[in-house]
Parts: sequence; C-alpha cells; structure tokens
Amino acid sequence: MSEKDIRWKQRFQNFEKAYMRLKEAIEMEELTELERNGLFQRFEFTLDLSWKVMKDFLEEQGFAFKPSPKDTFRMAQQSNYITYAQELIDGLDIRNVNEKANG
Repeated sequence: MSEKDIRWKQRFQNFEKAYMRLKEAIEMEELTELERNGLFQRFEFTLDLSWKVMKDFLEEQGFAFKPSPKDTFRMAQQSNYITYAQELIDGLDIRNVNEKANG
C-alpha cells in the first residue's frame, strides 16, 4: 500500500468517527448555547474532514485538480463518486458565513 492509499483510509476512519459524533449531537433535544456551539464545531470539523478525505482519495485515483474544498467536491461529483456536491458546497458557505460573523 502506498502512503497516499493509507492516508485517505485513515482520514476516512476519522471522518466516520466525526460523523457519528455530529449525528449524536444533532439528535439531541433542547440544546444549550454551549451545546449548540459544540454542534457547530462538530459540523465544521466533519465538513473539513469530508473534503480532505475526498481530496486524498481522488489524488490516489490519479486525478489532478486544484485541491480546494469546492473544487474537490465538484471533481468527486463529476467522477460519479458522490451526487451531492452542491449540498457540501452549501455547507462550506454556511461555515464561512459563520466564521466571518464570529471572527
């Protein structure tokens, strides 16, 4: 196995764990402000891992592209690995708006 092959698999395992923690937080009822902040942090972390996993995977498959989050999601959809690039891009936009508001 190449280092890149191992890298995307390790990142994917981390993504799965982050996704489960995010799902757990989303399913909670009546969140306090602190819990809502934690939920959003989990969302940001999971979203960042999602594009990094996809970037590593696409590079391992031999794709050459500008490795930005949005371009990575677009390439993944164009290559038929995902069908929801726009939803992920919308998530990035939400994250960026929140960062500017709280920055």
